Amino acid sequence: MPKLVFVEKDGNHKEVEAPAGLSVMEIAHRFDVDIEGACEGSLACATCHVIVDEGWYDKLGEPSEDEEDMLDLAFGLKPTSRLGCQIIMSDELDGLVVALPREVNNMLG
Repeated sequence: MPKLVFVEKDGNHKEVEAPAGLSVMEIAHRFDVDIEGACEGSLACATCHVIVDEGWYDKLGEPSEDEEDMLDLAFGLKPTSRLGCQIIMSDELDGLVVALPREVNNMLG
């Protein structure tokens, strides 16, 4: 099973087994990683914003125009920012590293 590494806001690394076919956001929720995902992956918010490690960014493919529009709403945007709901784990992404931004736009509270 592929591995996914979350770099949490405090700098700690959390490596988890990431089932292929699930999104980074879904995997975060499964392992209690602090990603909100207010729209539950429907591409209607930016609360699952993650910063992809530079070495992995080009392996993901281009974000859609809709994803780019939602990213415009994210705080702490970086050149390798993506929405976790749009990154689907696969064997090719084994070892993917994503960081949680320090600033977030929390829709729930």
